[in-house]
Amino acid sequence: MRHDREPEREVVRLFPPDRDGVTLHVIAQGASVGVSADSLVVRPLDGPETKHAIHSIESLLLHGYAQISTQAIRKCVEHGIGVHWLSTTGYHTASLVATAGQVQRRIRQYRALADNEVACLRLARTLAHAKVEGQHRYLLRATRGVNQHRDSLQTEFRGIQEMLRLIPAAESCDRLRGLEGTAAVHYFRGLRSLLSDRVPGELRWAGRNRQPPLDRFNALLSFGYGLLHSAVMRAILAVGLEPSLGFFHTPRSAAYPLVLYFMQFFRVPLWDMVAIGSLNRGQWDPDKDFDATSAKVWLSETGRRKAIELFEARLGENWKHPVLNYSLSYARTVELEARLLEKEWTGEPGLFARARLR
Repeated sequence: MRHDREPEREVVRLFPPDRDGVTLHVIAQGASVGVSADSLVVRPLDGPETKHAIHSIESLLLHGYAQISTQAIRKCVEHGIGVHWLSTTGYHTASLVATAGQVQRRIRQYRALADNEVACLRLARTLAHAKVEGQHRYLLRATRGVNQHRDSLQTEFRGIQEMLRLIPAAESCDRLRGLEGTAAVHYFRGLRSLLSDRVPGELRWAGRNRQPPLDRFNALLSFGYGLLHSAVMRAILAVGLEPSLGFFHTPRSAAYPLVLYFMQFFRVPLWDMVAIGSLNRGQWDPDKDFDATSAKVWLSETGRRKAIELFEARLGENWKHPVLNYSLSYARTVELEARLLEKEWTGEPGLFARARLR
């Protein structure tokens, strides 16, 4: 971008600093979404209906068994509003967006990434290094000024630092997966120690587990990652890229490789930091916000509402992006990084995944 090539030039705002509209989440089970004039109408099984002006909505997310009428779907399509379906645990199941006119971008993506192991490995190493460095910086930042805390994490710091040293020279994606996995083990051990002594035992965890989560912390982590997956999916589709063709995971019908790996870049700033901070502030009730059985743990409706509020608030926060050199919301940052990814094969490489925690 021009600022990167000519840093002395005055910054010109070409990229909008925030979203054009809000994300409407429908989480009440059995609720239905209809349309009335220029508004979407949400009708829960219990309670009054609510109306939402169509021009104020950017995306519609239906959680669990919420339903939407054909007329409402058509209205969303006419106004460019993406409709996304998620499970009650936050797992993304499907999306409906208008994608006409994006074919040339997807052709360029196919040409750049299909059967191009060199380009794919270069991008994978770039993103892996950014992800692991973000994990390292968060642990350092969270233990700043607490010498006893930081001393107890020296093994984890050294382990992550060693992975950061090895990632740029990884000779294959399989090798890269191993290095990332080792870094993740050290990171989650460190993450566990960031919880305040005031956090009740029911909200602590012994290690990372998922599909299904076996404790409350992992349920909280997985639900937030589901929200992040949907946010990244929306950004990738808005840019016009093909989510099924990535540069790290193998293409498959049951998942979206580009989304799965792209979201790794945002796990720390958009959910790990939010989850740890909210737990330390005492915002979670182990009984009211979670449903637990011997087989799995998931968020209750009140817990899902709380997580969505925290996540949407985080998306609305601003920070200064190093490529643009001005502040924009995290929601816009996700879309910007998708556009910078596309520049890797359209003539301006080296701008993608440069953002870091400070």
